[in-house]
Amino acid sequence: MTAAAFRALHHGPQPLILPNAWDAVSARLVESLGARAVATSSAAVSWAHGVADGENLDPAVLVAAVKEIVRVVRVPVTCDAEAGYGAAPAQVGAVIARIVDAGAVGVNLEDGRDAPEVLAGKIGEVKRVAARMGVDLYVNARTDVYLKELVPAARAVDEVLRRAHIYEAAGCDGLFVPGLVDEAGVRAIAGATRSPLNVLVWRGLAPVAQLGAWGVRRLSAGTAVANAALGAVKRAAAELLDHGTYDALLAGAVSSRDMNALFAPPA
Repeated sequence: MTAAAFRALHHGPQPLILPNAWDAVSARLVESLGARAVATSSAAVSWAHGVADGENLDPAVLVAAVKEIVRVVRVPVTCDAEAGYGAAPAQVGAVIARIVDAGAVGVNLEDGRDAPEVLAGKIGEVKRVAARMGVDLYVNARTDVYLKELVPAARAVDEVLRRAHIYEAAGCDGLFVPGLVDEAGVRAIAGATRSPLNVLVWRGLAPVAQLGAWGVRRLSAGTAVANAALGAVKRAAAELLDHGTYDALLAGAVSSRDMNALFAPPA
């Protein structure tokens, strides 16, 4: 799918909902359930390959995961690239070029605890690299003002807007504010930025329809789908190992027939 198709999904009548995936099977499954795009979760992809989140994953492994996901789905794919796997813009640009070459039409890049000018430099370089590749890459700028409590709560909205304007000037396409849940904050940020606002599934977050009315254009599940899946694994395996019974193992399970059908070649 093209970058233009992915970009258009941020301007529909309802927010774009992304139940983040971590491998080919999770991506294909959420697509089959109606996901209009597939986003990766950096943490879940990292866990699936035996490392902790936080840019501990070999970028080559991330690129391979993106390539496998793109191979099995027909909807646009966007990749959570954390802080870009590099401190310098040129390093980040080289990594993102590989992700784009794997078929992704969008990326997330985050600021963490860095000054906003650091992420702005990365955004500008990534946009230039993608343009040279002929891809109008959708760069979703994630700011961790709320997530990492970078400023006192009373200043959070103003700080998000300050950073958002820096990222927009650098060429970002979307603004991701994990941890933002209150209506006043959502409305203030959505109303003062040109970038479609992305929020994260979070305890206390309003339903999707309400978020859309407040100005949210994209909702990410983050690790929530992976955490739910791993919770099911934990419950089922613990029951089997500790009690020798199968209730959790069988409850809500998908069938092998249905899963195989998701990967059957076209008739």
